[in-house]
Amino acid sequence: MAAERVDTLIIGAGLSGLSAALRLHEAGREVLVLEAADAVGGRVRTDLVDGFLLDRGFQVYLDAYPEAGALLDLEALDLQRFEPGALLWKKGKLRRLMDVFRRPGALLSSAIQPVGTPLDKLLVARLRHQLLRKSQEAIWSAPDSTTEDYLRRFGFSEGMIDLFFRGFYGGIFLEEHLVTSSRMFEFTFGMFSRGHATLPATGMQAIPDQLAARLPGETIRLACPVESLVGTTVRAGGQEIAARRLIVATDGKTAARLLPDRVAAPCWNGTTCLYFAAPEPPYPDALIVLRGDRKGLINNLCVPSNVAPTYATEGKALISVSVSNQSDGGGDLIGMVKSELRDWFGPIVDEWRFLKSFPVPHSLPVESPGHGTPVAQVGPVHLCGDFLSSASIEGAIRSGKMVADQTLSETA
Repeated sequence: MAAERVDTLIIGAGLSGLSAALRLHEAGREVLVLEAADAVGGRVRTDLVDGFLLDRGFQVYLDAYPEAGALLDLEALDLQRFEPGALLWKKGKLRRLMDVFRRPGALLSSAIQPVGTPLDKLLVARLRHQLLRKSQEAIWSAPDSTTEDYLRRFGFSEGMIDLFFRGFYGGIFLEEHLVTSSRMFEFTFGMFSRGHATLPATGMQAIPDQLAARLPGETIRLACPVESLVGTTVRAGGQEIAARRLIVATDGKTAARLLPDRVAAPCWNGTTCLYFAAPEPPYPDALIVLRGDRKGLINNLCVPSNVAPTYATEGKALISVSVSNQSDGGGDLIGMVKSELRDWFGPIVDEWRFLKSFPVPHSLPVESPGHGTPVAQVGPVHLCGDFLSSASIEGAIRSGKMVADQTLSETA
């Protein structure tokens, strides 16, 4: 059978692939996107379970992302904001720590919390001031180290690093040792300082769904895994597709499988996210809870329905619990987590109904100090993805737009 021929073929309908496809489509380029899964989004997916919206792993969208914000219709996403701050367990109590620059009324209550020293709180203000003035170019070209070393050099106490930064940024990076690049820390700290963490009212999958809806209906072929790749010709579904230009927009592991000996698979940080339905929320705030000085599996917890009521059925609350990487859910993970939760919130946890868990061992590509941009082109094949940029929604979208612009410039 003769090979089907297309102008530009994109493998992967995650945020990078969709961003590249949309940029090329708007430039008048014929595009075909092949996606192995049954829906677009890659690692940004949402399931509907018993009327509850369950994101596949706890995720947020930072509304200060510049490239993503320029591409997306944020108003249509109906972003619901977290409060700027966190709840932190210390000495058997939840301590509320707020961003006093945006919640000045919380200045006194945050200042008297036994988390960090007075100097730590002044250093947070200094760091915020510095990073609000620092450009993205300056951040990504700055000297690099681990986040832990960066925080120590900045002058933060060990208590502040252990109680706050390991909990909050450990949840963002999915590793509590803070060995992630300090450039990534500066980037995320700057984004949180400039804007808010949010959830789309209809779940995180609203983001890729919005991008896909702006493409012609025949552009994306779902449930169409690529079996092999030779040059710019792929075999998928028993058929060959020959492309003038090929973009591999998969995760790094799949890219390494398709291009062996030419692309190195990244290492990964992972997590398992468990969801529970509750008669009422364990606390009323649109804040994330950090474990602070508690020990155990749980890394952080939030109530998405406190942020976006549409995440839960009427009169119910949705609880999201993220734990350290348990890729196979081995043992009685649900029982162990509920036991810890009972210690946090008391007997009300017995009324919580388990909905579903999502083991996500390949949540984020590891971004170590000195992380360089891997090769973005292998012969006639272009690559994009967050493992080539920064491990974030912004990084994925930015990478897709950049590779699209590169292919456009080659034929300009």
